[in-house]
Amino acid sequence: MLNKILVIDDEEHMCWALEKGLMQEGYQVFTSTRGKHGLDIIRKETPSLVILDLKMPEMDGLEVLVKAKDLMPKLPIIMITAHGTIDTAIEAMKLGATDYITKPFDLDELKMVIRQALMVNHLQEEVTFLRSELNKKYGQIVGNSQAIHDVCGLIEKVADSNATVLVTGESGTGKEITALSIHQLSSRRDKPFVPINCAALPESLLESELFGHEKGAFTGAVARKLGRFELANQGTLFLDEITEMPLSMQVKLLRVLQEKEFERVGGTDSIKIDVRVIAATNRDPMECIRKGTFREDLFYRLNVLPIHLPPLRERTEDIPLLAMHFIKKFNPSQEQRMSPEAMGLLISYEWPGNIRELQNVIERSIILAQGNEIKPHHLPKEIQKLDEVKNETTHGLIINFPDDGISFDEVEKELILKALEKSNGNQTRAAQLLGITRSALLYRAQKYRLKI
Repeated sequence: MLNKILVIDDEEHMCWALEKGLMQEGYQVFTSTRGKHGLDIIRKETPSLVILDLKMPEMDGLEVLVKAKDLMPKLPIIMITAHGTIDTAIEAMKLGATDYITKPFDLDELKMVIRQALMVNHLQEEVTFLRSELNKKYGQIVGNSQAIHDVCGLIEKVADSNATVLVTGESGTGKEITALSIHQLSSRRDKPFVPINCAALPESLLESELFGHEKGAFTGAVARKLGRFELANQGTLFLDEITEMPLSMQVKLLRVLQEKEFERVGGTDSIKIDVRVIAATNRDPMECIRKGTFREDLFYRLNVLPIHLPPLRERTEDIPLLAMHFIKKFNPSQEQRMSPEAMGLLISYEWPGNIRELQNVIERSIILAQGNEIKPHHLPKEIQKLDEVKNETTHGLIINFPDDGISFDEVEKELILKALEKSNGNQTRAAQLLGITRSALLYRAQKYRLKI
């Protein structure tokens, strides 16, 4: 895309000279001899960069700078100043100017300053874009439960430490999202976040992936390759499914964590690195240690800052929030909601696949619903079966079924009241009597505005 440059200078010959010189470099150039007019051009044309004179009538350069930054906060602005106003130029830098150049100046020097400013701005935009893409890929931590508040509190506490973190939790609970959140809250946020799944690669490939290899190190090594540790230098390396790593590799990893250096496969030079390591597993590390598949010394080296993620069935109060989050994610352009009956089934389900399974269910339901409301029959069969269980639990009850039908909501409300009466107000026991979780009971009570 053609870069647009705006020159704001009250000297017409300066505007003319810069326009001619910069057009030769392939820039699209706009000029203005007045600050207010220059701001109008910024509103209309959204330039890539502004060259702004400090001393101008009506509205001086500093005032234009402040207003331009209000319009476009990330707009690079290069100030032009005379030798006697260097202090003012420094003040301009404090107000957000990218750089300044003093009169008389060499055009080639200005061109170099422009190129550098545009390159830095481009890189900053790229970082912002890549970070947003990373968020889209991994998502974010969503929840209002005490369990999630505790996890988020831990993430904030450990973020700026360089100590290793071990994240445990069942598959689909959000271990990689947690690792990314720690990285993004840390001082390493502008450096790489490099993930690797230790269970996805055989031992021979895993060593090369982690430490890299030299040309000729093995058959097929036609060139030097940098490993994940080098790629993550000054950033964060995320080792997923760490308990699946072969024992021989665990020894090498332990040495790297202790020495902060390693050699590439087939190499002899020691490479020093500065990497924050976050590991994760869906297994019980202590059970793996007892079975002899995971080194105890490596566990204690990784488990400096432990974080455990609860399964979704233990924080069912987060399910409505998560469901709406995924609906907006997969269908942002259309207003869509979950019917109370469908939401009740989601809350009652055990979710063996945790958040990942819920996300897949919502994505599927959105496609099947093709309307404004997701209903029970849009959900997978295993979740719909919960309705059958409800029917079985009510088998044998005497229900006066009038000719003109009955309200399902009224029946459900009455069942909740009966269960609470039988349990003497004990919510956990009432939920057991109804065959649902306590969280599901509280959701339904809130739905029917029952005070329990």
